[in-house]
Amino acid sequence: MNKWIVGARPRTLPAAIAPVLVATSLAASDADFGMAGLALVVSLALQVGVNYANDYSDGIKGTDDNRVGPTRLVASGLASAKSVKQAAFISFAVAAAVGLVLALMTSLWLVAVGAAAILAAWTYTGSKRPYGYLGLGEISVFLFFGLVATMGSYYVQTEKLTWQSFVVAIPMGSLACALLAINNLRDRAQDELVGKRTLAVRLGDAGARKLFISLLLVAHISALAVSGENTLITLALLPQTFIIANKVRAGAIGPALIPLLGKTGQLQLWFAVVFSIALALN
Repeated sequence: MNKWIVGARPRTLPAAIAPVLVATSLAASDADFGMAGLALVVSLALQVGVNYANDYSDGIKGTDDNRVGPTRLVASGLASAKSVKQAAFISFAVAAAVGLVLALMTSLWLVAVGAAAILAAWTYTGSKRPYGYLGLGEISVFLFFGLVATMGSYYVQTEKLTWQSFVVAIPMGSLACALLAINNLRDRAQDELVGKRTLAVRLGDAGARKLFISLLLVAHISALAVSGENTLITLALLPQTFIIANKVRAGAIGPALIPLLGKTGQLQLWFAVVFSIALALN
């Protein structure tokens, strides 16, 4: 597989697709597929950008040298730190350019929101005191890949924000956080050795597992809080959720968590599809 595709971490991309899909379904008759497409480009570019940025920052700091998970470009020597940094900046530039188009077509407040998202993406691991090393990564993911991505995608299509657009963003944020949580659970032991105090490190092994399972459950519960009985169809995904949760609860570690990361990404995408169908039926 091409090294740049590997570096983009395809298993994390459902976190970028899901909120746009759900927001478009919520918009219903007001949905604008052209605007939704632009929002999807922004979301994907930000996700790829933060993946490259993390690869670069962790690589030059040496925290990826003994990583258990998927290949990292800088740490493995597949690409130079400079080229990975450039790839991150190109991704952010694409997100900024398309985001500016959306802002000019709707509200210039989106420029500030986009700038905050890019800053958060870079400083997750890229500043002198990266907040991802302080256990704050999940908060940022919930905010930007949950609330901002979903509500922002809804806003650019309808030019309004509603209470319901906030509620449907919660399961999207929870599942995006679950992707980060299982990633950090996999790397917990190594991160602790190199001084990377992720939330998984702070909570310990047992606490990190409980956090991950709780995030999956929050996604299901919050989806049911949306008005309309059709949201009950999201319960059809409970068996898939329980399979993942049980393997994590049973103590899967290191390499055994890698396929579970992919399954969590698949769960998020399927959840978004089923949830979107429920919203459309409502």
